[in-house]
Amino acid sequence: MIRLFKHYVPYAVLLLGLLDFALLAGAAEAGWSLRLWQLGGDVDPEVARLPSLLAFAAALQVAMVAVGVYSMDALQSVRFAIARLLVAVMLGFILLSLLFFVFPPVSFWRSSLLYAMWFALLALAIARMLLKDLLGGERLKRRVLVLGAGPRAARIEALAASRGAGFAVVGFVGMNDGACAVAQSVNRADLASLPDHLLALGASEVVLAMEERRNALPLNDLLRIKTTGVAVRDFSSFLERETGRVDLDSLNPSWLIFSDGFSAGRRLSSAGKRLFDVAVSSLILAIMAPVILAVALAVKLESEGPAFFRQRRVGLYGQLFDVIKIRSMRVDAEVGGKAVWAQKDDPRVTRVGRIIRKLRIDELPQAWSVLKGEMSFVGPRPERPQFVADLEARLPYYAERHVVKPGITGWAQINYPYGASIEDAREKLQLDLYYAKNYSTFLDLVILLQTVRVVLWPEGAR
Repeated sequence: MIRLFKHYVPYAVLLLGLLDFALLAGAAEAGWSLRLWQLGGDVDPEVARLPSLLAFAAALQVAMVAVGVYSMDALQSVRFAIARLLVAVMLGFILLSLLFFVFPPVSFWRSSLLYAMWFALLALAIARMLLKDLLGGERLKRRVLVLGAGPRAARIEALAASRGAGFAVVGFVGMNDGACAVAQSVNRADLASLPDHLLALGASEVVLAMEERRNALPLNDLLRIKTTGVAVRDFSSFLERETGRVDLDSLNPSWLIFSDGFSAGRRLSSAGKRLFDVAVSSLILAIMAPVILAVALAVKLESEGPAFFRQRRVGLYGQLFDVIKIRSMRVDAEVGGKAVWAQKDDPRVTRVGRIIRKLRIDELPQAWSVLKGEMSFVGPRPERPQFVADLEARLPYYAERHVVKPGITGWAQINYPYGASIEDAREKLQLDLYYAKNYSTFLDLVILLQTVRVVLWPEGAR
């Protein structure tokens, strides 16, 4: 993987993204030239039409990111990728229409745009068919040597065997630090030279997965390995990179303190984020007001009780605030005000509520909390004080998720279905900690785009 703005991007995704952008620009050029040829006109100079070509490529690539064209499923299945490409092209057409309306100088003729869309879809589909084995194969995977043969090493072995893994383990070396859990490991005592063994296997990275480092860390070997240009990673950092989450099982305070992350130099990006929140929340409240009112009326007509409800939530640094949502459950959903986890096919959800939950319409009034500065569009989901008190007692580092503002959407929301148990909360906490640790404008943009995928394919909405 390569790290872009503190977020890890697989090499396969980066290379495919660059190729796609070139193919999209070429498709735009082909569509433009074909229409001019049909009309018998001269082709404009490249510089004159370059903004239009770049606008076409950028808009379609944004749509492709939004619908999950670069997900692991799309990289490994041509059929899945083509299905998502069809949706991306349709969404891209809408984005281009808006772009051409706002910036007329970059617009296409409608016939040129139609040709370019077909050329783009054909080129992207062919590229994926030709590159299927490369994208999902072993060539782009990093070759990893694992120092350790215990439970931690076994976890890496299982992760390497999982679908979509971005690395391949070339060997395990037991360091006499505990019971062996990996059958094919070799003992360090049986190797004449660990660096020579590394070179013989062709490994490009070493992962320290020992159960106990004391008296087991081969400092001289690691120094030689490091100075030859081979990367050396500790277990927690390796899992963070490969899974996009902070692993609670191996987490310790010293790693959080000394590892990269939780940067204080966020003032500029935080100011930009706040400006974005104010501008977009104002726009949403203005444009979506008729939708909010219509849904509120439908809720009121279906069941007794208020159309909106307030609920106390925990925000930045543990401060309490009231969030406003459209009511999607019966008014007696919580007897005595006791907080209850939402379940799959929850009988408390009304018919209108089931629809607006799938489409996330019940979340729209939260734009008011964003406008006031109590929330952001991107951040960990704000939880109720009763849940927070219970989870802080059961899950270590739960309070650390409150070092950033809560959000309407977030890294956990797009990567894990709706949580309704302590175990779900644990999984989402690992994702929330990753976001809090690696927050950047780039990661926010990725999350906002990927939220479109979650809305179109609402997995786990309850």
